[in-house]
Amino acid sequence: MSRTPDATLADHHASPTSHKGLHYPFGERAPEPGELIEVAPGVHWARLPVPGALRHINVWTVEEDGGVAIVDTGLPRDACKDAWRAIFAGPLAGRTVTRVIVTHMHPDHLGLAGWLTRKFGVRLWMTRGEYLTARLLVADARPEPPEDVVAMWRGAGWSGEQIAAATARGWSMFARAVHKLPDGYVRVQAGDRLGAFDTIVGSGHSPEHLCLVDPARRVMIAGDQVLPRISSNVSLTTLEPDGDPLGEWLDSLARFRAELPGDLLVLPAHGSPFTGLHARLDALVEGHEKQLARLEDRLAEAPRRAVDCFGVMFARTIDDKLLGMATGETLAHLRWLERRGRAGREERDGVWRWRR
Repeated sequence: MSRTPDATLADHHASPTSHKGLHYPFGERAPEPGELIEVAPGVHWARLPVPGALRHINVWTVEEDGGVAIVDTGLPRDACKDAWRAIFAGPLAGRTVTRVIVTHMHPDHLGLAGWLTRKFGVRLWMTRGEYLTARLLVADARPEPPEDVVAMWRGAGWSGEQIAAATARGWSMFARAVHKLPDGYVRVQAGDRLGAFDTIVGSGHSPEHLCLVDPARRVMIAGDQVLPRISSNVSLTTLEPDGDPLGEWLDSLARFRAELPGDLLVLPAHGSPFTGLHARLDALVEGHEKQLARLEDRLAEAPRRAVDCFGVMFARTIDDKLLGMATGETLAHLRWLERRGRAGREERDGVWRWRR
């Protein structure tokens, strides 16, 4: 969603050999439905279809004692289930699935976790923050948006028509986007070791995002924490209305930059495997810093609502399909400025305006 030049939602469909300090060792190659591609010894790549601009999610299988672990799962859609069935009938035929590991709670990663764990009688492994947040969202089965959500939409500057349209679409979309979750899970914490992988945890895109790093094979399963061609959405939400998700995101990127070697093969959830981790982390931070500077300049002209800032935040027109995501991300950037004394917020008639 970001305005940074390499972060339009369509950019990642092109897979050049190298681009902006990154190298793509597999070029334009990607797994076909039912295919696994070995990206490192014992680590295999599958790709599942998802609707919308992203088009796909990358998922991974990892050889470990006793069989094969699955990392991330896809959505509870027939196309994703069929792709898994083809894998289990083909390259994984006769293999034992040992566990399902999920990087974070967004439905394209978690959606089929319940289906897979029940199919193979295995446990789901996640961080506590991700699992419990998912359980909370699944349980929030009310038919209409909560009052706090509507107040945030109004505060951000949505029109009455936009609020009415979003309300008419209903609530509890998260529950419809994930298969019934397992009632329990195995907690993963930063610093744990899962087979050959060390764990490192980030925050901002989601509460407690898990990444897996194998220092021997020089591989990192990155989820949405580091993507090669787009920047992950970082949004302020009513679950934590006084939070600072962009601050957490930038702190996580800086910590990853300091703690991880730059020569890892990064296995992202969207796009192609790449090397050049440090260059990508630097570019992500620089992109947000440029956004914040543009936003601060915009607020110097006159008090602005969040919706008035879309033009300096994003390189594309924000339609109703993107309105919620764009609002959350803009609010996260405004909150970052507010927390650091670089912007102030005033409220009038339920609408928020920021000035530098």
